[in-house]
Amino acid sequence: MTISDLSLEALRGVDVSQLHYLELGTLSLEVSGVLPGASLAYETWGTLNADASNAVLVQHALTGSSHAAQGESAQPGWWQELVGPGKAVDTEKYFVVAANILGGCYGSTGPSSIAPDGEPWGSRFPFLTLRDSVQAEARLADALGITRWHAVIGGSMGGARALEWAVSFPERVLHAIVLAACAASTAEQIALAQTQILAIQQDPRYQGGDYYQDDPPLNGLGLARRIAHISYRSESELAARFGRQAQQGELPVSAQRAGQLRLQRYQVESYLDHKAAKLSQIFDPNSYLTLTEALMSHDLGRGRGGLRAALERTSGVRFSLAAVSSDRLYLPSQMAELAAALPKPVQVHQITSEIGHDGFLTETAQIAALIAQSGF
Repeated sequence: MTISDLSLEALRGVDVSQLHYLELGTLSLEVSGVLPGASLAYETWGTLNADASNAVLVQHALTGSSHAAQGESAQPGWWQELVGPGKAVDTEKYFVVAANILGGCYGSTGPSSIAPDGEPWGSRFPFLTLRDSVQAEARLADALGITRWHAVIGGSMGGARALEWAVSFPERVLHAIVLAACAASTAEQIALAQTQILAIQQDPRYQGGDYYQDDPPLNGLGLARRIAHISYRSESELAARFGRQAQQGELPVSAQRAGQLRLQRYQVESYLDHKAAKLSQIFDPNSYLTLTEALMSHDLGRGRGGLRAALERTSGVRFSLAAVSSDRLYLPSQMAELAAALPKPVQVHQITSEIGHDGFLTETAQIAALIAQSGF
């Protein structure tokens, strides 16, 4: 099955009837020229008030989408317990916006989109940075009549985008709520990202990124997802949940395993297989590469005189920062370093979780308390 054979709903993994689109036209990019004919897909909840002071931007993580909450759609969102009527991000009080990041595959222009010549962008899609995505979102804010966000909220890559908003447009952000993120991608984070990129690029079906008329490199994407997911979960969580238990009906310590006559797995292997298969049904491998490279480029101080100089311009932004206690991808110490570089003292809150990095998605009660405590 080719990418073009997938239904729009299956490819994007969202209820497309809820999507709105903003035509961006030609977008100037930070380092790679321009992107012509770009568009941004987004969803909204609630009502914008008369002076547009109640707008909240919710930023998704690497393989997330604009579908943060259910709304009129029957499909739950990825932050369903936090966004909605009477919830921490109360859609009866706030006008909530979530956009699919530029370069993604859930409606915004990305490598699988059709270029001006009528063919998929594929390998020709330009290199993007997170600053490019924020510039696109600024155009969205303009189109919606939002001069200043009441808050920009995000975790992981969404947290990095929230930070970029605060630095790029400090006059347009009242409150930045940043979860499980850091000021710049570290050498280890870049190294982990590179292994995921190579997993996709070395799949024989990758074809240099121009695979849209053939079978996509889903084996490579699945391997990339496995690598990533190990870093999203803590060692203690994997140990407690799976240990060395065999998958039901399988014998990982057997001659059959060596011969690969059939799957003979530990439970943790089956778990990773499931995560890989799930993503491979809904995500474009080229988008995974594009967004991973954008996250690798994340560095608030790049071209701004270093981190402290970059953050000096954010003195009017209220920051709420939280690290996940067991996070081994974005270490709590990195959040502390970010806080120390801010122009005003900011406390780093701790999300207590055994899960690991994904705690920014799962520990919704603690995040709701943080939002309430922040004066949001």
